[in-house]
Amino acid sequence: MKKVNEIFYSIQGEGHFTGTPAVFIRFSGCNLNCDFCDTDHQSGELLSDKDIIAEIKKYPAKHVVLTGGEPCLQITHDLVKGIKDTGCFVQIETNGTKVPPNNVDWITCSPKEDGKTVIINPNELKVVYNGQDMSKYNKYTPEVFYLQPCSCKNTDEVIDYIKEHPQWRLSLQTHKILNIR
Repeated sequence: MKKVNEIFYSIQGEGHFTGTPAVFIRFSGCNLNCDFCDTDHQSGELLSDKDIIAEIKKYPAKHVVLTGGEPCLQITHDLVKGIKDTGCFVQIETNGTKVPPNNVDWITCSPKEDGKTVIINPNELKVVYNGQDMSKYNKYTPEVFYLQPCSCKNTDEVIDYIKEHPQWRLSLQTHKILNIR
């Protein structure tokens, strides 16, 4: 059984797949305590893999985003396989402190200040910018680097940073800008 905060259908609002219709599975619980976290990931209900997959099948999208909290605390190879067996592409959004199952299609790693990251070669690195020392991200080797303003509050600062460091791309929380879930 997995503790799931919510399952919902929307569009991906940030990162590489911005604008892509997706089923989001938000798992409860996290191993970090970030002060800027905008997610209630403590509440939830216990669901079996079968329950989760049945809910995914209700939606037409073939892109599934496993998020949280920290989904790697709960997801398994079997759950990912079950989702993929329905024809879906599986993306995970993780803080990178736990290794995800090896059958995930796309790893979005968003390392946090107080986390000990074990994923250094994700498909996508997404950093929420708060003016921190960015040199600590030099150890990562993703396909693409994304820098994101913190809750859309410091966008100009992020743009200036990206213009000076062109390996980074801008990721906006378009779901917040558009006021959609």
